Amino acid sequence: MGKLRAPRSARGRVMAAAGMVMVGSLGIQTSSSLSASLFGALGPIPVSSMRMLVAAIVILALTRPKLAGRSKGEWLGIVIYGLAMAAMNVCLYSAIDRIPMGVAVTLEFLGPCVVALAGSHHWREGLCAVVALVGVGLISFTPGGYFNPAGYLFALGSAVCFGLYTLFADRVGKAGTGLDGLALSVTVAALATSPVSITRAPHVSAAQWGVIAASAVLGVAIPYTMDTLSGRITSARVVGTLFSIDPAMSVIIAALILRQTITAVAVIGVIVVSLAGALLVWSSGGDAVNG
Repeated sequence: MGKLRAPRSARGRVMAAAGMVMVGSLGIQTSSSLSASLFGALGPIPVSSMRMLVAAIVILALTRPKLAGRSKGEWLGIVIYGLAMAAMNVCLYSAIDRIPMGVAVTLEFLGPCVVALAGSHHWREGLCAVVALVGVGLISFTPGGYFNPAGYLFALGSAVCFGLYTLFADRVGKAGTGLDGLALSVTVAALATSPVSITRAPHVSAAQWGVIAASAVLGVAIPYTMDTLSGRITSARVVGTLFSIDPAMSVIIAALILRQTITAVAVIGVIVVSLAGALLVWSSGGDAVNG
């Protein structure tokens, strides 16, 4: 894949990044719904691991990245990005296995919020964080809520990794040329989870491999490419803000594919978290600030 030609104007870059993140979000949430159909038979961690393995093979075949000529700093970014991908996927799938997908993805979005808050110096950002936590409360602790200790723990673990993911999507996206760094990072993620994927692979049917392959393309190859390219043409602050679409997208996709709905109060909570998180990440400023 060749070098990305970014739009010249700032508005053009943001619009292009928004389109990329929208495509990526649709792919990720659709992939998660497809993968969830295999959890009963294979388990969430094996599904996540095998999906990453297939994605690595696809991206490596398309990009054929060069290994030579990279600095230690570049390799460090590639490795951290890859490990964040692996852990984020394992934690999120483990959460989705226990709580509704929309709830899990909403909690995951707290990762960018916390990173933005850590770099902020104004009361407005603190207020946004409080509002986001109120949204989480609406999801979890109202009648018909979805509090599950293990599910929450995995979702919050995914949130930590999502913060790292967004930071390094920016760093890896701006380093080098093309998508070589992304291909190597996905390979790192596949290698990190390979003990699980390799041992479970012989027990997977052809039909299940078809779902895993579709999930790998829709949920890893396409969206991670979009996220890396959007990080390349704009800032982590912009990309982190755009990731606020994920919770709402997850609720819609889960309802359409999994027939999985949540209460009206919880939907309000999702909206509150998304809007508060978007405002928090945007208003915190700084390109180093981080879905």
